[in-house]
Amino acid sequence: MQIIGGKALLLKLRNPKRVTETVSKSKEMPDNEVLVNWGLDEMHTLKKLNINVPSPIQGQYKWTGKYVPFDHQKKTAAFFTMNRKSFCFNEQGTGKTASAIWAADFLLKQGKIKRVLVICPLSIMDSAWREDLFSFAPHRSVDIAYGASKKRKAIIEQGADFVIINYDGVEIVSEEIANGGFDLIIVDEATHYKNAQSKRWKTLNKLIKDDTWLWLMTGTPAAQSPLDAYGLAKMINPLNVPRFFGSFRDMVMRKVTQFRWIIKPEATDLVFNVLQPAIRFTKEQCLDLPAMTYVKRKVELTRQQQKYYDMLKKKLVMTVGDDEVSAVNAAVIMNKLLQISAGAVYTDEGDTLEFDIKHRYKVLREVIDESSQKVLIFVPFKHTIDILTDKLRTDGITTEVIRGDVPVARRTDIFKRFQTTDNPRVLVIQPQSAAHGVTLTAANTVVWWGPTPSLETYAQANARVHRSGQTHPCTVVQLQGSAVEKRVYALLDNRINVHTKMIDLYKEILD
Repeated sequence: MQIIGGKALLLKLRNPKRVTETVSKSKEMPDNEVLVNWGLDEMHTLKKLNINVPSPIQGQYKWTGKYVPFDHQKKTAAFFTMNRKSFCFNEQGTGKTASAIWAADFLLKQGKIKRVLVICPLSIMDSAWREDLFSFAPHRSVDIAYGASKKRKAIIEQGADFVIINYDGVEIVSEEIANGGFDLIIVDEATHYKNAQSKRWKTLNKLIKDDTWLWLMTGTPAAQSPLDAYGLAKMINPLNVPRFFGSFRDMVMRKVTQFRWIIKPEATDLVFNVLQPAIRFTKEQCLDLPAMTYVKRKVELTRQQQKYYDMLKKKLVMTVGDDEVSAVNAAVIMNKLLQISAGAVYTDEGDTLEFDIKHRYKVLREVIDESSQKVLIFVPFKHTIDILTDKLRTDGITTEVIRGDVPVARRTDIFKRFQTTDNPRVLVIQPQSAAHGVTLTAANTVVWWGPTPSLETYAQANARVHRSGQTHPCTVVQLQGSAVEKRVYALLDNRINVHTKMIDLYKEILD
């Protein structure tokens, strides 16, 4: 194959006529060669003939914005233009957002699409997607459909090239989206659509037509279970999976007891096959990043913590005064034990019992003082966040908090100040509130006050610092005080789904 003047392809084929008879903008040449116009339509037609040629974006697109794309970003953008419905599984921090923006901009310029709908977590609508659009496609109009229903509808009707909306917002204005001329839908952190039985999945699926461009992006496909692949695959390529979820489950899981299933050895290959077409680049493949080190810091439980930890573990019921904390199953038991370890446990009546956290806090202060840059502290439990934040601020450490109840505008301001100014030095974060899409490379130390049971959240959260733009070696510090914390961290480090191991893990702890 030869590229002629950036506008045509010269192909040498055994049967040139099957191209000239199919592709209107083609011409047969001597020596079994065919001259073909190098355009998107021609590329897709040739693909159907099992003739793979590069996307014209690679030779015809001016890569807009203030940053020069990496080679893997160009290849990812090309892949998007070559596959109307596809997956991008590039690892966190590799810049897949930019690739999607450039690919969408190229399709807009080619007249193949008219509008783009970006569906992403609430926390990154402004701080990640809108800012990236300003950086990589500053000539495009962008708006965020957020707020009351009336406001969302008005924004959609204004006609911006790119409209950004959160997952739950899609349902609120699904009719307006359907009539809004969106012929490309980009879903960031697409694992939120893994459940094909959910209302969220069904709402989005109704908006997808045969000619809709759909790109699902996540760095952690099927992170929790091979079953997560079903909803994603059914949306992109429904013919790749059985019609019914139960049939797919039987393909990748084996039933052990009435309530327990284990993963079949062949599940990985099956998941790989159904999640196609897909592209994936790891950070090791495409970025020259500093080293990432994982460190375990042992912390003692206080006498008070140890007392109630043992009580709950042995008796399954902990009584403190008039308050009772019970655990009815393994998952609940695990969660209560983790809460005690972290410094506060929720009672059955909805109250909170606080514990002395002086030992854990002392080790945390040592980590902060040792860090050469800023620090992220991930704290799974809301009440513990309040306790910890008060102690840090009392000690004169400038601290901001990111959790579910922090408004989007304030989150954006906090992220910006954290990245560009001296203060705050520390961000205390509820993991699910800032595990996706946000660049926080002003920090090079991540501290886990307590573990999350979600492998996806754990990997995504650590990637906030270890991504393009990071110039310092990074450290992930696990504060480990109890047996259950140690085991959960071990599972996470070994990339094992904690949820599927809860019952076995609990049995181990009791033993």
